[in-house]
Amino acid sequence: MSTPTLVYLHGFRSSPASVKARQLGEAVAALEAAERPTLHVPQLDHRPARAMTQILGLVAGIDATTLTFVGSSLGGFYATYAAERVGARAVLINPATRPDEDLRPCRGRQVNLHTGAAFEVTDAHFTELAALHVARITRPDRYLLLVQTGDEVLDYRRAVAFYARAWQRVEGGGDHGFVRFDGQIALVFRFAGVR
Repeated sequence: MSTPTLVYLHGFRSSPASVKARQLGEAVAALEAAERPTLHVPQLDHRPARAMTQILGLVAGIDATTLTFVGSSLGGFYATYAAERVGARAVLINPATRPDEDLRPCRGRQVNLHTGAAFEVTDAHFTELAALHVARITRPDRYLLLVQTGDEVLDYRRAVAFYARAWQRVEGGGDHGFVRFDGQIALVFRFAGVR
């Protein structure tokens, strides 16, 4: 049996140093070697087209039946496009569904929360995001949605509607960062075929 591969995709202004990325990495490292999946946590470019080129390049040659993207916020949007493109599974954590609209107030200078790197959000970002929009998912059974109703950044109901026929876990309260994500990792592992 092939080893499962997990690819964690961070959100806007985030990085592999995010809390959820670290928790996932720690959980993978804690598994017995024989059960341990391959985990990739790339630092994504701030430009959407370049980020997607990175993602698709990273997974080129990986058997899609063993591959699960785990995406948070904007990373969930990227995970959806990538999963549809290569035929993989995806776990979506408080995902953005229309970042080409939702991120418009962020036009201008932004700073990565973890690296301190500054970048400009321009109209080109919104054009590139719109080009990655998936009108509807083709295989809902390949998706697991994790949302919290207390998300103060994105309306969780948009994600619930977009992923309507997918596996869903909707928790009351919480926030955009997804409080107690570490408590969901066993579910993520089961969905991804780990263990």
